[in-house]
Amino acid sequence: MMKFSIRNILSLTLFSVVILTIVYCGDNSPKEAIIEKTTSENVYLNHSDSAKYVGMGQCKLCHQDIYNSYIETGMGKSFDHASKEKSSAKFSEHTVIYDKFQDFYYHPFWDKDSLKILEFRMKGKDTIYKRIEKVDYIIGSGHHTNSHIYNTNGYLHQMPMTYYTQKQKWDFPPGFENGFNTRFSRKIGLECMSCHNSLPDFAQGSENKFNALPEGVSCERCHGPGSIHIEQRSTGAKIDTSKYIDYSIVNPGKLSIDLQFDVCQRCHLQGNTVLKEGKSFFDFKPGMKLSDYMTTFLPRYKNADDEFIMASHADRLKQSKCFINSYKEETDKSSLRPYKNSLTCVTCHNPHVSVKTTGKEIFNTACKNCHSATTKNGLCSEKETVRAKVKNNCVSCHMPNSGSIDIPHVSVHDHYIRKPMKKEEVQKVKEFIGLYAINEKNPSNYTKAKAYIQQYDKFEYKAEYLDSAAFYLSDKTKADVERNFELLIHLNFIKLEYAKVIGYLNQIGGYEKFKQTFSRVSIDNGNAWTAYRIGESYYNLGDFSSALSFFKIATDLAPLNPEFKNKYAATLMGLKKHDEAIAILNAIINENPNYVPALNNLGYVNLVSGNATKAEEFYKRALKLDPDYESLLMNVAGLKIYQKKYREAEEILKQVLKKNPKQEQAKMVLSQLKGLK
Repeated sequence: MMKFSIRNILSLTLFSVVILTIVYCGDNSPKEAIIEKTTSENVYLNHSDSAKYVGMGQCKLCHQDIYNSYIETGMGKSFDHASKEKSSAKFSEHTVIYDKFQDFYYHPFWDKDSLKILEFRMKGKDTIYKRIEKVDYIIGSGHHTNSHIYNTNGYLHQMPMTYYTQKQKWDFPPGFENGFNTRFSRKIGLECMSCHNSLPDFAQGSENKFNALPEGVSCERCHGPGSIHIEQRSTGAKIDTSKYIDYSIVNPGKLSIDLQFDVCQRCHLQGNTVLKEGKSFFDFKPGMKLSDYMTTFLPRYKNADDEFIMASHADRLKQSKCFINSYKEETDKSSLRPYKNSLTCVTCHNPHVSVKTTGKEIFNTACKNCHSATTKNGLCSEKETVRAKVKNNCVSCHMPNSGSIDIPHVSVHDHYIRKPMKKEEVQKVKEFIGLYAINEKNPSNYTKAKAYIQQYDKFEYKAEYLDSAAFYLSDKTKADVERNFELLIHLNFIKLEYAKVIGYLNQIGGYEKFKQTFSRVSIDNGNAWTAYRIGESYYNLGDFSSALSFFKIATDLAPLNPEFKNKYAATLMGLKKHDEAIAILNAIINENPNYVPALNNLGYVNLVSGNATKAEEFYKRALKLDPDYESLLMNVAGLKIYQKKYREAEEILKQVLKKNPKQEQAKMVLSQLKGLK
């Protein structure tokens, strides 16, 4: 009979000119007020750090009609608690979607007033696994989709079911298809919520924890903080906005065309966004230059003019000759509406009114302002018979309704205004050109490199992105390494070049220098992630002591990231510091009870400490949440061997190998089990 250590199978988871002006006051008597007025960059009082957000309830007090119409728009309805009123979905007891890659079924249903998602697995006619999670929030106005979020102690995750309104169909969310179903573990972080929510209270030191979540997108997202505006109006003073700009609050319609676009494209230009150093997704305020806070990149392809992503309205519009020509021709830069004759988002869209209630004639009128018998651009040149087929609707031909490449079951108008493409002009083979910065003309090499790394990390695992990142990152001198350090660490970590990661660390001065230099607490946890990647590199090279030091830095900088803490605990376990590891793992579970890797490691550390009963409890909790987690299954097999339940261990190992035929450890242990029968 063969003997082997149970440790062979157990796994670790590891400003401006100020002018005095007479303004109108509440008692109709003239009073003096300070009005800021410039002929260059306008300076708004609510850009000051002293300006506070007050919420839509305050706006409603003076702007009731606008408020009533706005809350019915897509922005106003973008985010809310899950309720029957909020949901646009149709439900049936037969509504089931199936993931053939992972063998899970999903079924949405109402349990009284609670919306829930059932995940289950069948073997023949028997249900062999099920998990039910309550939907806490619905994202999306229902115009295109409803996506579903569940909340565990403030940690937000996307659920594996989306309702596609236009097709009246339940299906997987974008990115969950074709074997990439992350079930209930996709994090909903600040970048996501910064467009779908007003001003959430983000828990710094986390990736996806929020202390509070307002409903919808508030007025202040487009107008800026309202406290100073309210303070001024509370005195009874009013500004004649037909003559002067009210600098206590931003009116996007009175911004320059570039700043106008920045307000809209903050969210309607989605892509690969690189934040400027020290900036967050909420630092930008209307009236500021978006490029001072972030740069958004989109991949460009040759022969792919007909393809676009859902939230690319600004990018597509800017490629249109209608926009380019109106932008060039605009000369009136001295009025309160400096670009009033140019084509902007608000030429066609009133952000205070739902597109569902906007008649199509409004859009035709916008076109006819430039294309009519009295304008140099002339009337539509298409035959009257062709125009009649689309009821003379300009948008039907020149902004065709088509599907985006990133969101299934959804059709939107392409905002690239142009003559209709002929079938022979639509190319089937597209060639990647590179990432293009949409809102900044000349981004730095550092920014470009970061964009390519993010493109690989977040969107597509293509080696060419890493090659491009390396092209923009120099490491020839110590100064180069110091300047590009965090990106060099990230890039080589992705490439599994762990020795190179440590080499760069040594070049800047090792642990002590790192601790002195990279100790900034930030919303994006940048320094924390760099520490974590160095720790992982040491861990994979077998240097647990050094790894522990960097995992400690990571957890100190981002204490609400369970991934960092779990790896810190796993390293302690590797160093046989079991009591310390248990304390950290328990803290993770108290904070986030559904975090499977920590439950798995609690099972492991209890088993190697001789407490098989406690280990089994944690393993059972973890299996209820994730029955396919490979490390967990290997550890459960180890437990069964410890209990001399060899047949059960064998079945579990076969389950592992069915999912992953290349799992060598499972093969080895399964072979050893044959000698124990």
